[in-house]
Amino acid sequence: MEKRDLLYTGKAKSVYATDDADRVVILYRNDTSAFDGKKVEQLDRKGMVNNKFNAFIMDKLAAAGIATHHEKLLSPTESLVKRLEMIPVECVVRNFAAGSLVRRLGVEEGIALNPPTFELFLKNDALGDPMINEAHAISFGWATAEQLAEMQQQTLKINEILSELFLAGGMLLVDFKLEFGLFKGKVTLGDEFSPDGCRLWDRETRKKLDKDRFRQGLGGVVEAYEEVAQRLGVNLD
Repeated sequence: MEKRDLLYTGKAKSVYATDDADRVVILYRNDTSAFDGKKVEQLDRKGMVNNKFNAFIMDKLAAAGIATHHEKLLSPTESLVKRLEMIPVECVVRNFAAGSLVRRLGVEEGIALNPPTFELFLKNDALGDPMINEAHAISFGWATAEQLAEMQQQTLKINEILSELFLAGGMLLVDFKLEFGLFKGKVTLGDEFSPDGCRLWDRETRKKLDKDRFRQGLGGVVEAYEEVAQRLGVNLD
C-alpha cells in the first residue's frame, strides 16, 4: 500500500491518499485542542496512544458485528482505513450527565441517565457543532431517515458493548460521540474512538480519565489515556 498526497488535516489527525481509491491512511498527531481550537498543545505520545487505542476498540466492535472503517495498524501513529463518504452528523450518547448537558439543563454532573440519551449534532467547526434534530438533518440533506435510523441503532449497540467493556476495567463510560460515513452505500463507523472523543471516569473515585483533564487543566492527560489502555489490555509497546 503506497501512501500518497495529503487529503485533509484536522485538529489531531491527517488523512493521506493511497494507491487504492477505496483506502486512506490516517496519521494520529500529538496535537491536542479544546474550545474550538482556542486551547492547543502538543502532548508527547498522544498520537501513538490514540492510534493503538482506536484500533483496539474498532477490532472489538468489528468482532461484535459493527461495520467499521478500520483495517489495520501501519505504524505506531498510522492506520489504514476504508475511505468513507462522511455523513456530517455526529451521534452522541450520554449515560451520565456531564459537559454541555450539565451547562444546557443546569443538572448535577454525574446523574445516571436511564435510559441513555441520544443526540445529534451538525459537524461544523465554524458553527461550534450545533445540536440538531432528525428533521433538520433530513430537510437539509445531511442524512436520510434510513441512514439516521441505522446510525442510532448502531450507536446504541456500540454503547452497550463498550459500557460493559469499560465497566470490566473499573470505569464508567460517561458519554461519547461517533461519526459515520458510507462505504459502497453502507453506513459504516468512521473517525475514531479514543479518550479524545468520550468521557471516562473511574468507577469508584469518579477520577476523570479523558480529554476533560486537558479542558480543565488537570494535567496528566496522556498518562490518564495510558491508564485506560492498560486497564483494557491495549498493547502500547
